[in-house]
Amino acid sequence: MSVDLVAGELVYQRCRWCGTASFRRLLCPACASSDLDSHRSDGRGVVVRSTVVSRYRRAMRSESVVRFPEGFTLRCRVVGAPPHLVREGTRVRPVAGTDPAAGELVFEVFGVCDTDDRERWRRQQ
Repeated sequence: MSVDLVAGELVYQRCRWCGTASFRRLLCPACASSDLDSHRSDGRGVVVRSTVVSRYRRAMRSESVVRFPEGFTLRCRVVGAPPHLVREGTRVRPVAGTDPAAGELVFEVFGVCDTDDRERWRRQQ
C-alpha cells in the first residue's frame, strides 16, 4: 500500500466493504476490513482542532487535526500563520516538497485567516 504526497496530492484509502475513508491505516477503522483501495485527494482541508506547542522548543508551533472533504482526518503541523491564529475553520493545503515518509506532514494556511488578528500580531512584533 503506497501512502504519499505526490504533486501536492495525498493518497488515502477507502474501504471497499463499507466505504469509510482513512489515512495510513492497515485496516478500516469502521469495519476492520483489510480490503482498502487507494485514492488521491487534492490535499485541501479544514482545521478541526489546533494546539500550540512550545514545550522544549525554541519557537512555538501549531499542531492540528485536519478534516478533508473525502471524509478522513489526519494530524499535522500547520505553517504560514502565527501558531495562536490557526483556529477551527482555517483552510490548509500541503506544503510542496515535504516527505510524508519522514513521519511529519506539513500543511500551510491559504485563503483568509483572521486578517485583523494577524495584522494586530504583526504590529506587536
